Amino acid sequence: MSNVVLITGAAGWLGGLLARTLKDDVRTPNVQLILADIVEPTAPADVESVVIKTDLTDELQVETLFNTRFGVPDTVYCLHGIMSRGSEDNFDLGLKVNIDSVRLLLDNIRRKQHPRGRLIKFVFTSSLAVYGGPLPDVITLSTLTTPESAYGLGKLTSELFINEYTRRGFIDGRILRLPTIVVRPGPPSLATSSFISGIIREPLQGLEATCPIGDSLDSPALDLPLWLASPRITISNLVHAKHIPAEQFPPHTRVVCLPGFTATVRDEILALEKVAGKEALALIKFKDDPVNRRVVSSWPSKFDNTYALSLGFDVDEGGMEPIIRRFQRGLQGR
Repeated sequence: MSNVVLITGAAGWLGGLLARTLKDDVRTPNVQLILADIVEPTAPADVESVVIKTDLTDELQVETLFNTRFGVPDTVYCLHGIMSRGSEDNFDLGLKVNIDSVRLLLDNIRRKQHPRGRLIKFVFTSSLAVYGGPLPDVITLSTLTTPESAYGLGKLTSELFINEYTRRGFIDGRILRLPTIVVRPGPPSLATSSFISGIIREPLQGLEATCPIGDSLDSPALDLPLWLASPRITISNLVHAKHIPAEQFPPHTRVVCLPGFTATVRDEILALEKVAGKEALALIKFKDDPVNRRVVSSWPSKFDNTYALSLGFDVDEGGMEPIIRRFQRGLQGR
């Protein structure tokens, strides 16, 4: 049985971690990876890989992803995109990358189909940015999606295409609405949520970090609740998504809100102090950003995990402190 996996956005930290994790996934033996991004991705050691630097908004370049020496992929992980603040500041580019390029991938799958007759799995990372406006205390799958950002618009539009292509039998779609991932490694991104990792990641490395919510440690704005998940749990759930039998999803939607937990910005900061002391806390500088605060405040902060857990997805336990300690150990090489 072939296990050819295409990952777009493979040069990002999430795509790179997914590639390394798939290499060790016992349910994906002898995996062959097609890694694509706007900059050249790095392939994991000891796994057959094709690495492609490509513009995913160009139809001809997207077509090459389905004509490598590995043939048509069995699974496509669609991870690429212009992040939330980048989409807000450059609306047209956000539409081109977050909607048009996804449609190009879907249409190539529709045309190609799998040589063994089975549907190609299409795992799409969506976002809680699809929500906005007045929201219930707890989000369920029946909660209306009304995004208040260009990023949320792009994600929701692509979700609709994936659901329709699945309904028509063109693909086997799996749409994962991710919590905000904390702590993200690497440099800050253009995501509106970037500070949520930054106020932990940078101080643990002795660097200053800017918090765009509130103007001091005493600010009531720090009580803003967030819906979070660790990188470890997120990657585990991404891998699990491709192994769920299609018949376990309801016929009308392939959307799953991945499990998470609620913590406030203040909870993050207090957990950082508990792990790394007041010296780390002193490295957080406050510069309130009304645009950032508006967008993040529009996102929901509590979901019903019941459906996702019934599909076998996993959830973090213990709140922020164990996540911060795990990230700290990683920095220390332990």
